[in-house]
Amino acid sequence: MKRKYFGTDGIRGRVGKAPMTVDFIMKLGWAAGKALGKSNRGQVVIGKDTRISGYMFESALEAGLAAAGLDVLLLGPMPTPAIAYITQSQRASAGIVISASHNPYHDDGVKFFNADGFKLPDATEFEIESLIEQPLLMVEPKDIGKATRMEDAKGRYIEFCKSSIAFHTSLRGMKLVIDCANGATYHIAPAVFRELGAEVIEVGTSPNGLNINHLVGALHPESMRSHVLENRADMGIAFDGDGDRVMMMDAHGEVKNGDQLLYIIAKARHGRGLLRGGVVGTVMSNLGFEHALQAYDIPFERAVVGDRHVMEKLVHNDWHLGGESSGHIICLDKTTTGDGIIASLQVLEALIGNGQTLDEACVDMNIYPQTMINVPISKHLDLNHSSEVQDALAWVEGELAETGRVLLRPSGTEPLIRVMVEGQDKDQVAQLAASLAQTVSDFAKR
Repeated sequence: MKRKYFGTDGIRGRVGKAPMTVDFIMKLGWAAGKALGKSNRGQVVIGKDTRISGYMFESALEAGLAAAGLDVLLLGPMPTPAIAYITQSQRASAGIVISASHNPYHDDGVKFFNADGFKLPDATEFEIESLIEQPLLMVEPKDIGKATRMEDAKGRYIEFCKSSIAFHTSLRGMKLVIDCANGATYHIAPAVFRELGAEVIEVGTSPNGLNINHLVGALHPESMRSHVLENRADMGIAFDGDGDRVMMMDAHGEVKNGDQLLYIIAKARHGRGLLRGGVVGTVMSNLGFEHALQAYDIPFERAVVGDRHVMEKLVHNDWHLGGESSGHIICLDKTTTGDGIIASLQVLEALIGNGQTLDEACVDMNIYPQTMINVPISKHLDLNHSSEVQDALAWVEGELAETGRVLLRPSGTEPLIRVMVEGQDKDQVAQLAASLAQTVSDFAKR
């Protein structure tokens, strides 16, 4: 079945245009309340990032949930993984996050966690979509839900993050640049690292509702780089707007992406006999990451792009560690979803334990050159039905042999075919990608 509203991570769009309108979000709250709280009168946790539309959609969700007979616990601006944690710790029926993650302020979205702090299964999302199409029937007046605010949510989550590393691990003597993207971690992350002993230089901690992700954060490391170099910091740590992804930077201003951070964590755990099973990446994970893990005989499997798919494979394999090169890192032994703060703490704990700097810990992992070309399309294309595309694909794979990878996949959010070629020779990779993309483009124009 194809979803009508839900995408790869909840519902998302431009504010004021369907589906991100006040009337729809109120109906979504009611439908979610009917689907998630039907066993008994329950409580739903709501948190948001710092974009200005969050206030409006918070009120709309609150109204819809109350009309369905559920109580609401409002957390205010909090990272996405904090909502998952507090949902679980409060024994709530569900958690709802109002956020468009790394998107600019004019976008917003809604995503859900179940009572155990995990993303909703497909069946529940389909049920919510089915209820959205039905008339909104309010409960009896005596059964209307109530709303309260959790005043100590910030402190609870800070302590939870600190507890994710060993008690004796201290960051004393470290100078860290912490870039919060003017997003949901702005009042959380600096406190976590300071309380663990680090000297913290703050970037992107002055949200005004409109500047979330604007030239700061995990997608824009330039600001962090200037602060790292200017202050001679040991490293930089940058989060995205809702705090579920992280990028780190060494003292020389070099960014370390999710693949490299996962490698550091996995290698450290493997060395201590603490790595459960192997590591899950995605089809976009760099081949150099896979080869570096193979050198330590660490099993590696690829999932479809999206943290929910990584999670599914982790649960299926009974493994604990996985993520994406974009910086979504899941440590299932620590929490139930991707968490930028907790992932960065796992990296820091590994570095301290091995007496290494960030660049030293990555020195034995080669990042293979990768070229990505987006080919616009005007209609659905089945590339398997094009002999020209398949012949070109086979030729590129033959040219790379065992030293590279090729990936053709439709974008999940835009009318594009993504052509990715990865290998050891940068010039060869670029040439092969351009040739394959041209073949795909020619087929798309027919």
